[in-house]
Formats: sequence, C-alpha cells, structure tokens
Amino acid sequence: MNRTLYSGLWWLALPAVLGRLWWRGRKEPGYREHWGERLALDGPAPTERATILVHAVSVGETRAAEPLVDAVLAAYPDCRILLTHMTPTGRATGKALFARHGERVVQAYLPYDTPSMTRRFLRRHRPRACILMETEVWPNLIHACARLDVPVVLANARLSEKSLKRGRKAGAVMLEAARGFALVAAQTEADAERIRSLGAPNVAVTGSVKFDVTPPPAALEQGDWLRARIRSGGAERPVFLCASTREGEEVLILDAWQRLADKPAGALLAIVPRHPQRFDEVAALASARGFKLARRSLLDLDHGIDGADVLLGDSMGEMFAYYAACDCAYIGGSLLPLGGQNLIEACALGKPVLVGEHTFNFLDATNEAVLDGAARRVADADALVATAAGLLRDGAARVGMGEKALAFANRHRGATLRTVELVQRLIR
Repeated sequence: MNRTLYSGLWWLALPAVLGRLWWRGRKEPGYREHWGERLALDGPAPTERATILVHAVSVGETRAAEPLVDAVLAAYPDCRILLTHMTPTGRATGKALFARHGERVVQAYLPYDTPSMTRRFLRRHRPRACILMETEVWPNLIHACARLDVPVVLANARLSEKSLKRGRKAGAVMLEAARGFALVAAQTEADAERIRSLGAPNVAVTGSVKFDVTPPPAALEQGDWLRARIRSGGAERPVFLCASTREGEEVLILDAWQRLADKPAGALLAIVPRHPQRFDEVAALASARGFKLARRSLLDLDHGIDGADVLLGDSMGEMFAYYAACDCAYIGGSLLPLGGQNLIEACALGKPVLVGEHTFNFLDATNEAVLDGAARRVADADALVATAAGLLRDGAARVGMGEKALAFANRHRGATLRTVELVQRLIR
C-alpha cells in the first residue's frame, strides 16, 4: 500500500469513523465533543510564540509524556506545547497533569490523517517540531511535516515483533513514514533494531521516559487519605490492587477471589478498570457475586469503607494514589492476550508487582523486572490471587520485593534528559 491508497482508504472510512465516535459517546460523552478539531476545522488559537507539537494518543502515552513535556518547556522557556490526543480520557489526563503550566500547554485532538486535514492543521499552528509518543506513526502527518521542514521525532519509541510484521505488511506507506523521522528515541536496543529495519535513518537508544515519571506529592497525600478510609474497626486492612484491568479480566479476578479460601484477615480487593465507561459494568459484576462494594467516587471525608469486600476505583487521574494505598499490585491487560500495561509506576512506589503471561506491549521492561525480583508472573487468575494473598500475609517477602521494585525503577532513570539532548540538536 502506498500513501495515495492509504489516504483514499481514510476518506472512505471517515463516515464509519465518525459514526463510531457518536456510538462511543453514548457511554463516554467526550467522544461527541470537539469534532471540529478532529477535522482540522478549529482548535486552539494560533500564537506568535514558538510551538512544539507533542502527540500522546491516550492515557498511558500522556502520562509517559509528562517528564518529556516538563523538560522541553524548561529547555525552551519561550515556547508553548500543543499537546494532542485521540481519546477523551487522554485529554482529561493531560488537563490534570499539565494544568500547572497554564497557557504554556494547550490541548487539542489530532486531526485524522488525511492530506488536507494535516496540512490545514500544521499551517494553523506552524510547529517548530513534532514529537510523537511511543507507537504513533501517521504517514500523512509525517509527510506534511517534511514538506514544511518540521522535524518529526518518535520519542519513547517501542515496536514489538507483532507490530513490525504489521508494519511490513502495510508496505510502502510505512517505509516512507519511517524514513521521514528526523529522530527515533527508542526504549531498548531490540526496539531500535526493529525500527531500523523499517528504514528509519537516525535511531538512538535512550531508554523509557516512563522511568522518569515522579509521583506528585499531592497524589501521595491522596493515597494516604485513601488508605485512611480503608480500615475496619480502626485497624489497617491489607489491600490487593488490580490496576488498569481490561474487559474479561475482572470476571476472572472476582471469581478467583471468591474461590480463595484462605484470604488474609480483612483483605480488600481494589479494582481500577482502565476504561471509565466500564465502571458501572464492573460494579455490577462485583455485586452479582455477592461482594459488598464501595466506590471511590462515593467516599467522602467522614466515611470509610468498613465492611466492603471490593473497592471500585471509579475515578480518573488517581493511579499513583491507588498504588500508594495498596500493598501489592497486579498490572492489568496481562491475564488475557491483550499485551499488558506499564508496571513502572507501581515499581516507582516500591510496590510488589504481579503480571500475567501476556505482556508483549511492555515485554523488555516486564522481563527485566521479573528477573530482578521486582515482579512475578502468574499463569492464571487463581495463581494471581493466591500469590497476592501470600504476599499480603508475608510482610518480609512483600517489603523485600518492594525494595527490589524501587531499585529497578531508579536504575533506569535518565531517558528524558537523553531524549531532550537529542531533540535540542534538531531544534535551534
């Protein structure tokens, strides 16, 4: 497939894409907002201040972009960041993370990748550089940037073998896009080799900027507050957190937790679904199994969750708080073949981490964490809850594993500085 065919397919698919947005908006109203931005018809007002475009598609990429955005703003004190997303949850996360920067960070949706929309978007904002996070390869955006002499950086880049095979099947359009990168800052040497094989000319290994994400003091305070609500008769309760769970996993976890005969006394299962539109669904799953449910959104300053079996984390932007409040954490998306999620934040707070067999989205970091003793793999949901219960009972093992997790996270810091130093060579 060449770029002309790719562009034609985008135009043919656009009615269905917009229809899907409207459909998803039934449960998540944010999908029905800001359509003009998605079509490059409106957006933040242009400015005379130099603009650097940073694209972070959704929640994970936006949180990963935090140290990079902070470093770019420090390196270029006269510039502003135009932070773009594709999902309402990514946009909400960015709003919460970067509010402290005021007007130096503005947000929008990235227009769909047609030639006319990308040209209109770039001419409106005239960015000095375009930084795409992790896996975001938009052929027409990259081509339009090249025509306008805007260097494109793929930062915190990762490429699995599965994604590499898909890229090769895409043919000329993906090869042209790879050649259009002025710089690729890859997480690992394996990622770098796979990206080089697509023809990217300037690939450096910088590590993962996710290791440089620092828990905000306010989030830690929120974690302390949450932990104070998790008491029974004034006594502490051990907490097993299942973070960023995906559809199909909660059923497995709840059923396994129900079957577990030797739960530690007072143990609380906390579940934080990755997608907010599923909060009510997960609440219904827990209640249908006879669990007494508490919802984070209903906690207040005066009431704890005495007697609750399951805490539903139905809030946005509080993942660090949930990690701070727990004793050990499962990282979702890995019990089923969904690729897993980022375990670095849990490790950065010194929490023992459990993962399933399916971690291909974060394979290198997860494998290294397992080898370091910071994380353990489990075969299924029953093994997951049994391992978690063992850690909740064994304080020495839990503390030792948490110390290894913290050491693992600290050892890999520095990717942000390395990436910004390379970016500064492109942007004068």
